[in-house]
Formats: sequence, structure tokens, C-alpha cells
Amino acid sequence: MVIEDLIEQLKTKIETNLPQGVSISEVEFEGPQLVIYTEEPRKFADDGNIVRNLAKILRTRIVVRPDPKVLIPPEESIDLIKKNVPEESAITDFHFDPDVGEVIIEAEKPGLVIGKHGETLREITKQVGWTPKVVRTPPIKSRTVNNIREFMKKNHKERKEILKTIGRNIHRESTSKDQWVRLTSLGGCREVGRSCFVLSTPESKVMIDCGVNVGSDENMTPYLYVPELQPFKQLDAIIVTHAHLDHQGLVPLLYKYGYEGPIYCTPPTRDMMVLLQLDYIDVAAKDGKRIPYDSADVRNALKHTIVMDYEEVTDIAPDIKLTFHNAGHIIGSSISHFHIGDGLHNVVITGDFKYGPTRLFNPAVNKFPRVETVITESTYGASNALQPPLKDAERHLQQVIRDTIQQEGVVVIPAFAVGRSQEVMIVIEEAIRKGIIDEIPVYLDGMIWEATAIHATYPEYLNNDLRKLIFQKGQNPFLAECFKPVDSNELRQKIINEPHPCVILATSGMMNGGPVIEYFKAFAPSEKNTLIFVGYQADGTLGRRIQKGWKEIPLSSGRGGTETIEMNMNVEVIDGFSGHSDRRQLMEYFKKMRPQPERIFTEHGDERSCVDLASSLYRKRKVETRALTNLETVRLV
Repeated sequence: MVIEDLIEQLKTKIETNLPQGVSISEVEFEGPQLVIYTEEPRKFADDGNIVRNLAKILRTRIVVRPDPKVLIPPEESIDLIKKNVPEESAITDFHFDPDVGEVIIEAEKPGLVIGKHGETLREITKQVGWTPKVVRTPPIKSRTVNNIREFMKKNHKERKEILKTIGRNIHRESTSKDQWVRLTSLGGCREVGRSCFVLSTPESKVMIDCGVNVGSDENMTPYLYVPELQPFKQLDAIIVTHAHLDHQGLVPLLYKYGYEGPIYCTPPTRDMMVLLQLDYIDVAAKDGKRIPYDSADVRNALKHTIVMDYEEVTDIAPDIKLTFHNAGHIIGSSISHFHIGDGLHNVVITGDFKYGPTRLFNPAVNKFPRVETVITESTYGASNALQPPLKDAERHLQQVIRDTIQQEGVVVIPAFAVGRSQEVMIVIEEAIRKGIIDEIPVYLDGMIWEATAIHATYPEYLNNDLRKLIFQKGQNPFLAECFKPVDSNELRQKIINEPHPCVILATSGMMNGGPVIEYFKAFAPSEKNTLIFVGYQADGTLGRRIQKGWKEIPLSSGRGGTETIEMNMNVEVIDGFSGHSDRRQLMEYFKKMRPQPERIFTEHGDERSCVDLASSLYRKRKVETRALTNLETVRLV
């Protein structure tokens, strides 16, 4: 059946199941959802059961949009919206998109615009005709979030055509009578970096992650040249589990070489992904390295990105449904559940996950409707890879800061911009608020403040305690007065030239570049200062050399030469802040997984970690296990 016939058939079926007196004017696929246009949006708003019943009958996501001819002019609509919404919601902006009949309402308190059970939104639809969508006004001004929103507004017409093409591809007719499922590993197996998998059926082919190993010149990219992946146009979708470069750093490259399909991820992952991609090509250019793509490719990828919230079931191919679940690793990180065929097989790909408490996120989800095969990360899969309890790590961090401040010293923390920085920020803010640490400035240098702004934009992705603090008590720890973004070289030099007791969080986390090097040069010679490592330091990095006890550190002088830095400052390594599950948590995750899977494959860890975890799970769980290797294809069905 051609797609036009299918759309006409769906339209007839919808009209048959509509209440008397309710009509529609057009039906179209846009991305994974079926869009119904009507000249009577008020009738749909009055009766929420209409859409629910249609979605149940058609077994697909449905969106109702007003026919453009019934829309009230924007100026009049703004007045009516303001009359319906409490002033405390603090609306900051409106954007009207007549092509899709939507009005985007930006507000500091979106819950008040939505109303109880969506009542206010329904009332707005009834009065103005436009379909309202509510987004949060970023409490910290984010250049990235603002640029993405503006970009989407300016490119809405092109994006609508892209979504129509994607929608028609998703809902194309199935042609094969065969039933099989295969998984191909293209990177990230028995190693950390360049994660990339392809899930294939006779009908569909989807890629999960496409990362870059920034620390390796030899094994930098996944094996994208394999014949089963060429041409890229035959891919149905790319799924990004989270925004770290080793999982998504090469996604824009695929568009450069012919891919035209969608990217699926959560909203925070999209924003963080753009931030890190642009930073990646900027750093590569400054270091004189080959740049795999440019900002135009990043923008092209953004136009094709479709965001999904957790627990939202979405068709991504004729025979594959995708659901994201919280992974607890970084903001927006997702465990991906693939429902293949009509109950044929269910695959869970964990990406990076944390099955334990953190200051930022709830523990990773391990309850699914069905699961037969799991592909799991194994970063800390070795039997001796145990992390101390988070509370112990927090107390240790607070003690070291307190001792350094008391001797008028400076604390320098090399930090990864996403995740660990925000975790440490919350611990320090609480300690200052409770008087455990004196009131001192906490300087944030590098991308940390911008990444924090994205965290603040999406508080619904933070854990229960943080959400209560922000929504019920009106306390956002990210907005605390102690945090001082370093937004100019002048301020950085002032901190260095006029040292005073303070904490400095600066990128990069492994000290292989970034502003942390400037602070290290300035404060390393003094014994009263302290360098605190809260993240993993890979072999070959400056951070690892310092951990090994080097006392004379050769560094570039910035004038083409080399200078030797005397290393006298105290060095502390504080484990426990990792965004990965340690060995105990990994074993517990699978012990409590429901339902229990039939097979578990390990990846994302060195060879020892992957093999050790696979063999331990086999002995404990009595299921088929295996440590995957790159370039192998495994038949699942």
C-alpha cells in the first residue's frame, strides 16, 4: 500500500470514530506522530476522550492541530492567554507558528500555565484556537538553549517538511515475511570510547550512538565503513543515549556523508549535545587537529532531531518502537528500550548508567514491560572496581576544602563540565549554606556555567529531592550567590594575581587543556593550596602524571617553548562522584531487573572489566552472557 492510500484510509477510520458534529480537514504523518488538522479545535479541547480513543484505535501517537483558517490573530491571542494564566506564572515570551497552529509560551513557572491536569491549556485552546506548548524560561541565561530555540523557530518550515518525510518513512508498509533481529558492534566493545551499535531487522536498521574517542588518534572513530552500514541513507534512525562525546561526537559526520533521517534523544541531551559538538570542533581547530565536520553539519543534525521524554513510547521504524528511561548518568541520559515487531523481541541498551543515589538524579530504571536481551556498560565491571559511598566522598570533599580555606589556600578542582561539576557544586553549596564551610566564592571556569544553565533549564530531569527543593521550596542550588562564573580573561587573571581563599572548578577534567592549566601553573608551587581530583584520570593525561607523584611538570609556556612547574600543592583523589555504576551496583542492577533477561552482553569497559562482569553475571544469574568485540554481528532472533 502506498503511503497516500494509508493516510486516506486513516482519515476515513478517524472520521468513522469521531463523535457526531466533530470534523477534520486533513491528516498527515509528521515524524513519529499522526497529525490531525481540524476547523473545530475547541471541540477536541472540550473532550479529551476523543484523542485518547483515536490513539487506542489507531495504536499511534496523535496530535490535533487547528486548521490555519480558524486561528485568532496573535495579538488578540496573547491578551486572551494572559487573562487565563495566573500572573505568578511569569510569562516571558510567545512564539506563534501558523504552519502547525502552535503557540509556544515561555514561562518561569510552566506548571501554572498548564494548570491542573492540563485544564488551563485546554481553556487556551478553546479560546484562541492555537495549540499551546509550554517551555521553561531558563533561570540561568543559556546561550545554547536560546540559540537552539531561535534556530528551531527560524527553520520551522524546513523542519516540518523533514518531519513529513520521516513520518512517511516510519509508517511505510512492511514487505518482508522473514523475522530476525541482529546486533552489530561498531565501537565501544572491550574499550571505552567511540560507542556505536546497529540494530537490524529485515525491515529496519537503527544506529545507537556514534561516538568519538578524543583520547586516541588510532582508534578514534567507530567502524563506519562496514558494508552493512553503506549507504548511510538506508539507516532509519539514530538514537543518542546521552550527550558525552564518546557516545555522540560523530553524529553530525553522518549527515555530511548522506544520512538524512532523524536523531532521537531527550530534550536536555539535544541541548548538551549541541554544546559539546561545537566545543569539540573548536578545540580540535585550536589544537591543529583534523576537524571531522563543521558547525553547518551540527545545525543540519539539529534540524533532524526529535526529542522524547522518559517513558514515552514512540514508533521509529515500521517494526520498532523506542522508549527512553532514566539512566542516572548525566542530565537527560537514557536507557533505550526497543520493542521489535509485534512482540517478537525486546532489547535494552543501557548506555552509561548509575544504579545508585546521586545529588542530581534518581537511580537508573531496571523495570520494563518486557526484555529478552540487554547490552550493558561495564566501565567498573571488574571484581575489584568498588567506589566508596557517596556520603563518605562528600564528607571527604568538605573536609579537604575546609582545611585548605583555614590555611588561606586555594582549592582547584579539575572538572568535567557535564555532570560531575554540578554534583560537586551542590555538595559545596549545601556545606556553605549549613556553615560547614566558610562563605567563600566558588569560581566556575570553562563550559561549566553553560552546562549548569542547561541543568537549570530542565529541573524535571533532576532527582526527587532537587525537584522538591526547586518547585516547592523555591530554592535552586544552582542559583546560589557563592557561584561566580568566570566569563572573561580579565577575571581569570584577577583571581590568579590576587589569590584569596576560594574554590575553583575549571575544565578540563583530566587537565589535558582548558583554563584549569592556567590555575594549576599559578597555584601549584604553594603548599597551602590543594588540587582535588573527583573524576577518572586516563593514562597519558597530565592529571594521571600528577596522581603518580610527579614533582616537576613540563608545560607549554604559550610562547612556543616549555616551562617546568614545581608541584608543591597538596593532591587529593576523592572517589565516589562517578556517574557510572560500580561493580556492586552493576550486579545489584541485574539482580533486581524485572523481568529477568534471557541474555546479557557487556561493552564500554576495558577487556578485563567486560569479561569479568560477563562471567560473574553468568555464574550468578544463570543466563547467557558475553563480552562483545568490535565488528561482530550477533543474531538475537
